[in-house]
Amino acid sequence: MRPIAVLPTAALLALIALPAPAETFTEAEIKQLALDAILENPQIVMEAAAILQERDAARAQAEAQSTMTENRDLLERDANAPVVGNPDGDVTVVEFFDYNCPYCKRAGDEVGKLLAEDGQVRVVYREWPILGEGSVFAARAALAAREQDGYAEMHEALMGARGRLDESTVLEIAEEVGLDVARLRRDMDAPEVQAHIDTSMELAQSLGFTGTPSFVIGETLAPGLIDADQMQDIVKGVREGG
Repeated sequence: MRPIAVLPTAALLALIALPAPAETFTEAEIKQLALDAILENPQIVMEAAAILQERDAARAQAEAQSTMTENRDLLERDANAPVVGNPDGDVTVVEFFDYNCPYCKRAGDEVGKLLAEDGQVRVVYREWPILGEGSVFAARAALAAREQDGYAEMHEALMGARGRLDESTVLEIAEEVGLDVARLRRDMDAPEVQAHIDTSMELAQSLGFTGTPSFVIGETLAPGLIDADQMQDIVKGVREGG
């Protein structure tokens, strides 16, 4: 039987159950004793896996907390990130999203409800295109639209589009919202466009996000779709906490 991948950790657990040795064991003998203990008590493997999961979760949580603390200004006040709602609002909601993510489209509706209900919220958009080339093209086009003061319109149109977005559909939408498509294509290559996407990737990874949509509100990480009421509850908690 081949040793399983978690044998080193499982071996430590197994050895705890072994009697104190009367003599010094070789490394090979220790491994064999551990393997024998695992075969007799398979639950040791599950216990080892649980320990590893808890350790990984604690490490990820600590890294996410560190990212929020050290990068608060970058998360909430990045001059290279679009802002909607009240630019001087007292609570900031940071949303990581992808235009080809159906849950992001639903989240967009919920963000809209939150802004309609609360005039003191500001929302920072972090373009995080992780669902293929079409998503990357859409994100670059939306960010480039800032040069024509058309980000908000382009963002809403892309979020409202049905079907999967690709280069041709994105350009059609840009034309429909009144953008100069030739200029848009040039502006998509601007360094600040790539810088925004790179920053989103780095922040999302450090925060432990694995998919879109994902939110940061105060000290709260909210991976996945949340509705306007849930957002408002978190916002209220931020206000109450100062």
